[in-house]
Amino acid sequence: MKKRIVLLSLLATFCAAPAFAHFQMLYTPETIYDKSEEVPLKLVFTHPFEAGHTMNMGKPLEFFVVNKEKKTDLMDTLKPIVWAGLENKGKGYETSYKLKGMGDYVFCLVPAPYLEKSEDAYIQQITKMIVNNGSLPTDWDSDIGLKAEITPLDKPYALWTGNVFRGVVKCEGKPVPGAEIEVEFLNHKPDMKKNAFDKKPMAEAPHDAFVTMTIKADEQGVFTFGIPKAGWWGFAALGVGPDTEYQGKELSQDAVIWVQAIDM
Repeated sequence: MKKRIVLLSLLATFCAAPAFAHFQMLYTPETIYDKSEEVPLKLVFTHPFEAGHTMNMGKPLEFFVVNKEKKTDLMDTLKPIVWAGLENKGKGYETSYKLKGMGDYVFCLVPAPYLEKSEDAYIQQITKMIVNNGSLPTDWDSDIGLKAEITPLDKPYALWTGNVFRGVVKCEGKPVPGAEIEVEFLNHKPDMKKNAFDKKPMAEAPHDAFVTMTIKADEQGVFTFGIPKAGWWGFAALGVGPDTEYQGKELSQDAVIWVQAIDM
């Protein structure tokens, strides 16, 4: 979204505190399992690198999982929580899901649009996160049919540190040429029991420009990112969805995916 990008640039220029990227988190500690287990899930809208301001989530519009092309609605399983960042606390959700067999489990969240008052515009980050059971690949590279979506070109649960992660940014199934993608590292470990970020960061940014990195997709909507550190990485393609207005205000309908890298 052009307006959102311009406003963020102006805020970063004129405000004492830089404006870092919003990221819808869909988090679980591990993405690959050897047997059927209960997978805990936290849904939090935050700023992952600095564990800064946590936004209040409204009730999601959709939350479901896809396994072997079968879609299972998970909306009734969601429970409200309060998540603590380093600056404040915000409303989020939690649930768990029992893996019922081998294969990929593509968790998909369509959140309610969030009003960012500083921009006088709404943000809706449609988010995917993929868990595997038994190392049998099934759905990881599938198009789920989301309005805004990043389709992986590399298994997002089988990445060594130093691998690249590639994806295709799509709007209603069609590639988005030149899409702008923000990238952030989940720099403070989530505490699943306390519903809070650990205060100690895993990395220090030498300059603010390293907190939220920006990359561009090519003419086919494909982007590539080399992963420098183990852990969770979020990719947010800005304003690529078809919906551009909500309740009379501008809407940035973003596509988000989370991937996990492991040290060799």
